[in-house]
Amino acid sequence: MTLESFGNSTIRPSTFLLSGLPGLEHIHIWISIPLFSMYLVSILGNCMILFIIKTESSLHQPMYFFLSMLALTDLGLSLCTLPTVLGIFLFGAREIDHDACFAQLFFIHCLSFLESSVLLSMAFDRLIAICRPLRYTSILTNRVISRIGLGSLGRSVALIFPLPFMLKRFPYCGSQVLTHSYCLHQEVMKLACADITANSIYGMFVIISTVGVDSMLILFSYVLILHTVLAIASQAERLKALNTCVSHICAVLLFYTPMIGLSVIHRFGKQAPHLIQVVMGFVYLLVPPLMNPIVYSVKTKQIRDRVLIMFSSESSLEMADKVSTDIQISAEYCFMFRNCMQLDLKGSFSSPASVTYVVSTSWNKMLLRV
Repeated sequence: MTLESFGNSTIRPSTFLLSGLPGLEHIHIWISIPLFSMYLVSILGNCMILFIIKTESSLHQPMYFFLSMLALTDLGLSLCTLPTVLGIFLFGAREIDHDACFAQLFFIHCLSFLESSVLLSMAFDRLIAICRPLRYTSILTNRVISRIGLGSLGRSVALIFPLPFMLKRFPYCGSQVLTHSYCLHQEVMKLACADITANSIYGMFVIISTVGVDSMLILFSYVLILHTVLAIASQAERLKALNTCVSHICAVLLFYTPMIGLSVIHRFGKQAPHLIQVVMGFVYLLVPPLMNPIVYSVKTKQIRDRVLIMFSSESSLEMADKVSTDIQISAEYCFMFRNCMQLDLKGSFSSPASVTYVVSTSWNKMLLRV
């Protein structure tokens, strides 16, 4: 197999070369620290959301079932990009095999469009909860929620499934250097030494039929929600109804804004600086999975209370361990004090020892009562 030279790297014809931050290669190891922190917070945050919803029976409601779908999708997106991103910034591993690249872009696009469907489902949930509150549980049954989830997954898989095969049939030549630290369809197809018109048209069709349609339906659902809320006479009730939508609105903005911006840059912003494209790519795939658990933990009372209970329980266990240790020490001290009494050291030792013992036991009794 022949080798092609690119700068100081050697690229095999069957591989692509991923990119980090251009011009900042000498500090990649330092950039990896905040990136790793973002991945860690994202994974732990989404796992915490899933754990709370699973273990708390009061959260087994349609709204939280959709939230668990969102957390699963964000978790999948983080795990899809983590190996290549940290591989580049920690170890300088820039090469990726064609098949591995095609598999990664399949999962990235599939999960991205699945998240768009989940956000639409959550908008439908808010619409029913506000506009048809008396029929909420009868409309959004477990069977309906399961069908919505399976339908969303089926749509994403069916639309993205042809992309790897469409890319695999192309020959690739030139530098084979990708803009981002992971593979995207719109990036890989530009490296093909063939006519990519079909891929470009199909990619545009997929975006319009998923992100375009979903965003329009979400906007329409909020028009209906506002129409219903404004008809409520009490201002307090209006604010209470709108407050239930704040978390979802934040999730929608966090997802659609960078996604649409990145698509516009790739298709129409050819003169945009390379650094802008790379940063937008990181914002697109890192920020939503990072921020969604934080937003829902802060704005959703049930989840916020459960998180506080979890951490307060851990603090109570630590306090209980400390109290038991203190009691054990006090018991040992009491035993020592008794031995001293038996040695007829009352005059020089018993008075301060007894005072210390009384204070210690009283303090520990108070802590146990608290």
